[in-house]
Amino acid sequence: MSIEHEDEDNEHPAEKQRGPVVLRRSRRDEASTTDQRLLDSRGKGDWVHTDPWRVLRIQAEFVEGFGALAEVPRAVTVFGSARTQRDHAEYKLGMDIGSALAKAGYAAITGGGPGAMEAVNRGCSEAGGLSIGLGIELPFEQGLNPWVDLGVNFRYFFARKTMFIKYSQAFICLPGGFGTLDELFEALTLVQTKKVTKFPVVLFGQSYWEGLYNWLRDSLLTEGKIGEKDLALLHLTDDVDDAVRVVEEAYQAWEETH
Repeated sequence: MSIEHEDEDNEHPAEKQRGPVVLRRSRRDEASTTDQRLLDSRGKGDWVHTDPWRVLRIQAEFVEGFGALAEVPRAVTVFGSARTQRDHAEYKLGMDIGSALAKAGYAAITGGGPGAMEAVNRGCSEAGGLSIGLGIELPFEQGLNPWVDLGVNFRYFFARKTMFIKYSQAFICLPGGFGTLDELFEALTLVQTKKVTKFPVVLFGQSYWEGLYNWLRDSLLTEGKIGEKDLALLHLTDDVDDAVRVVEEAYQAWEETH
């Protein structure tokens, strides 16, 4: 639809409407219409990489994720390094955490990759629990580990992060790198701003996480960048039973308010 009329005061320049989009001045000059480009099979295929098309892919990721996870029971997401070797002590800890969560009635959600993620999925699956992996498309090959019982792969980190938060009652962070830190601070920000409630974050491995915790306390808290309640959102431990206890207590508190 085109509107060619311009009033005397030139307050309404000629415009072209492309659905909800309004085009004026030089932006009106298009060689074809949207439906023409869609139906013209001779056109280039690069339109599938445009931002409007990406919106549909993003929408599809949310729909697929919600659909796959809607019936999942209460769950805990466990993060950790993809580089953890199977003969490393942290791999055994991951298996123990996955097993303990399964025995406590929780599904275990990980990023679905190798290393610590595989260990948690393995421990959960072998203990008879529901082992879930939410994978991500990366420049290098990775794929879901063989111990994932229910897996969903994502193109976009932000869609994947939403699933981690929406379908978890808590986060447990094993020693990890940038990815683990990213998810850790994402969760802390959401809890601090009350976007999610009754959501504990457990840092598993005191010797690994103590330096970060001390920096948060001695720098951020001391300088007033965070409050005492914010620091209290973190729980450091080396004990599997203690980690599960924190998760259980938070879940019971949540149930009492819902």
